[in-house]
Amino acid sequence: MAWKRWGEGIDESDWAIEAVLTEVPAWSGRLARYRPVAGGLSNSNWRVSIDGDRDYFVKLPGRGTEMFIARDAAHEASRRAEACGFGVEVVDFLPERGVEIFAFVEGFRASSNLDFLRGSVRRNAVAALKAFNDSAPLSLTKTIFDQISEHVAQVAAVGGRVPSDHAFLMRRFEEAKAAFLAAGLDLVPCMNDTLAGNFMLDTDDRIMLVDFEYAANNERSYELALWFDEMGFEPDVERDMIEAYWGRVDPGLEARIAVLKALADLKWATWAMIQEAVSALDFDYRKYGTWKHRRARTLFHHPDWHRWLHRL
Repeated sequence: MAWKRWGEGIDESDWAIEAVLTEVPAWSGRLARYRPVAGGLSNSNWRVSIDGDRDYFVKLPGRGTEMFIARDAAHEASRRAEACGFGVEVVDFLPERGVEIFAFVEGFRASSNLDFLRGSVRRNAVAALKAFNDSAPLSLTKTIFDQISEHVAQVAAVGGRVPSDHAFLMRRFEEAKAAFLAAGLDLVPCMNDTLAGNFMLDTDDRIMLVDFEYAANNERSYELALWFDEMGFEPDVERDMIEAYWGRVDPGLEARIAVLKALADLKWATWAMIQEAVSALDFDYRKYGTWKHRRARTLFHHPDWHRWLHRL
């Protein structure tokens, strides 16, 4: 996409980023250019160049995202990731707009699932996730159980689509919640959004973590369960990553991962129902949610489901 200068905007998205440019004190009176950055399922992302000397990444909240994103909490997590050595430099934050501004990272690109076929990428990703998970607690705690319950209520509030087997899915959810609470939660800072595009990669396979909008203290094993879900790893690769993270593999950890993979798909399927009703972005949330629901069912109907719950 071609660069535009401030004042050259032609539509609402351009005008939105131009309005933000005027609110950053350090950019006042300086030549600003901007262009959109592809990607993102919730927000619009922009590359901004100031005086041609330095580029920045600016994230503008999407319509309706205030329903499930606490921008102050996301900003805290972004700074935490930077302090851990695996996050992008945070330059500024406009709290009234919920806009985060980061340094534009040269030499890194968004990874793809194919990149994670390489063992070096997987090992570096585990190290980055563990560093963030091992950091001090965040201000916000929102477990996977909190997230799903919140989304179910939000779907009802916006009149979103509900699958025909919703009652069954909720029974499985309640079974898992009761089993986890009885076994105990290991609450740590979690990204809660480990899709491939949130791992930035350079030519040496170094990893930087980005996008902490859903970050909160959550059950530790959920971080890997969601990541495994997103990556589609083979079972032997999952076991290798569990060992790399915890230093061991045992039936209890494997059970936690299995149950939480199902809950991760349920969470994002329910999120998609909300987005389908409120988002202005050009994305097929219905298709995405249908796929997530189908994959969750493969585990909810698995013959080992109750065995996993007893092993937690």
